[in-house]
Amino acid sequence: MDVEAESVTKLIFSEDIPEKWKENPDFYYYLSKLGSYSVDQLAKEPDRLADEKASVLTQTQELAFDNYKTFIQTAECSRAIFQQFNKTEESLECLVKGLPVLSAACEEFAHASSEIKTHRRLNSLTLTRNAQLLQVLEIPQLMDSCIRDGYFEEALQLASYVRRLGNKHSDIPIIENIVKEVEAAWWTLMHQLIAQLRCDLQLPRCLQVVGYLRRMEIFTEAELRLKFLQARDSWFQSLLAAIPTDDANQHLMRTIELSRIHLFNIITQYRAVFSDDESVLSSTKQHSLSDSTIFHSWIIDKVNQFINVLEQDLNKGVGSSLSSLLGQSMYFGLSFSRVGADFRALIAPIFVKTVINNFTSAVRKATKRFDVDMEKFTLPKILSSAHYSDLKEEKKITLKLEQQALSASEKEAFTRFCVCFAEDLLPYIQNCLHIIYKPADIAKYLGVTTFNLQEQKLTYLNQAEILDPINHLLPVKLPVLPVTNSSSERTKTVTDQDSRKDMTVDEILVRM
Repeated sequence: MDVEAESVTKLIFSEDIPEKWKENPDFYYYLSKLGSYSVDQLAKEPDRLADEKASVLTQTQELAFDNYKTFIQTAECSRAIFQQFNKTEESLECLVKGLPVLSAACEEFAHASSEIKTHRRLNSLTLTRNAQLLQVLEIPQLMDSCIRDGYFEEALQLASYVRRLGNKHSDIPIIENIVKEVEAAWWTLMHQLIAQLRCDLQLPRCLQVVGYLRRMEIFTEAELRLKFLQARDSWFQSLLAAIPTDDANQHLMRTIELSRIHLFNIITQYRAVFSDDESVLSSTKQHSLSDSTIFHSWIIDKVNQFINVLEQDLNKGVGSSLSSLLGQSMYFGLSFSRVGADFRALIAPIFVKTVINNFTSAVRKATKRFDVDMEKFTLPKILSSAHYSDLKEEKKITLKLEQQALSASEKEAFTRFCVCFAEDLLPYIQNCLHIIYKPADIAKYLGVTTFNLQEQKLTYLNQAEILDPINHLLPVKLPVLPVTNSSSERTKTVTDQDSRKDMTVDEILVRM
C-alpha cells in the first residue's frame, strides 16, 4: 500500500490490522476510497455503513426466509460433504501409510521381473547361439582327440584360442572349467611330443616336434636342449640294449654300426634344431655356457660309453676280427671329425693294449708249445723235471739238450739245430715282424729314418742278445775265402739257402 493508505490505516486502527484483512484486496480499495472522501463524507460514512448493514441484514433474512429449503439442503450437503471429506482424509492417510509398502513391493516386483526378463533374454540368446556354445563346450574333447590322433598343430591352435577366451571371460565359471581341462590336456600334449622324440624320427619330423615344444613355451632354451638329448638318447640306448651279448665280436660290431649311424644322426638333428651350435668345439661364437655345455657333455658321455663298451668287448676276446674292428672303430671316430669330435686318439691305445695282450698270450702259448715239442724231441735221457724247472728260470729250453750225454752224431745234429735256430728261425721271425710293421711306414710315421729305427732297435730283434745263451754251441764262422766250386755246387748251395728261408718252423724242425 502507498504512504497515504498506510497513514489512514494508522489513524483508524490504533492496533495492528487483522491478518485476514491484509489478504483482502477490497480492504485496500476501501481505504483508498476513504482517503478520497471529504470531511462531510467521512462524517456521514458511519451512518451510511450502519444503514447498509441493516439493509444487508434485512435482505439476508428475507433471502433466508424465502429460500430456507435451499439453505437446509445446503447445510445437509455441507455436512455430507464434510463427512465425505473426513472419510477421504482417512483414506488418504491410509494411502499415505501404504504408499511406502506399495513402493517397496513395486520395486521388488520390478527387480524380479527384471531378472526374469534377463533370464528370458539369456535363454533366448542361448537358444539362438546353441551351435556356437556346443563348439565351445566340446573344446576339451576336441583337444584330446587332436592329441590322440597326432594333430598337434590344431591342438596348439585350440589351446591358444582357449587361453584368449579365458583371459577375456575369466569371470564365467564354465569358461574357467574349460580352461582347466585344456591345461590338463596341454601337459598331455607335452608328454606326447617328448614321447615322439623317443622314437626313430627323421630330421623334418624332429624339427616339427621341437617347433611344437618351443611354441608351448613350457621349457627354457637350456631345458629344451636337455629334454631333446635325453629323449633321443633314451631311444638310442634302447637300440643298444637290444643287441645280443652272447658273441662279443658281433656285439661290438653291431654297437659300432648303430653308434656311428644314429649318434651322427642325433648330432645332425641337434645342430639343425639348435642352429646356434655351428660346431661342437666351436669358440668363435658367444653361446650361453649352460646351452653349449649340455651338448658337449652329452657328446663326451657318449664317446666314453662307446670306449667302455669297446674295452669290455675286446677284453672278452674277438678272435681274428681285430683288424676289421679296428678299421670300423677308426672310421667311426673319423666320422665324428665332421662335427669337431674326432676321438680316434682314444681308440688307438685300447687296440694297442689289446694287441699287446693278444701277442703276449700268443707268445706264451707258442713258448709253451715249443717247450712241449722239445720235451718230445727224439733225444735220449731228457733231464728231470726238477732240474728242468731250475734251468727254465734262466735260459731257453734248448739248453737242456746240452746237459745230456750225446753221441757224436747227436752232437752234430744238435749243432745243426742251433745253426738253424740262429740262421733260419730268427731271420724268419724278423721278416714276419717287418711284413706286419714295415720299417718304412714306421719311420715315416715317427719322422725318422730306417737307420734310426735300427739303431734304436725298433721293430728289429736283438739277435746277439737272443743268441748269447747258445752262442758257445754255434760253430765258429771261418773267414770267407775265395774257393773254386763248380757251378752246380754253388747253385745247390744257393737253392738250399733260398728254400730254407721259405720253410716254416715246423718244417725246419722236421728236417733237423
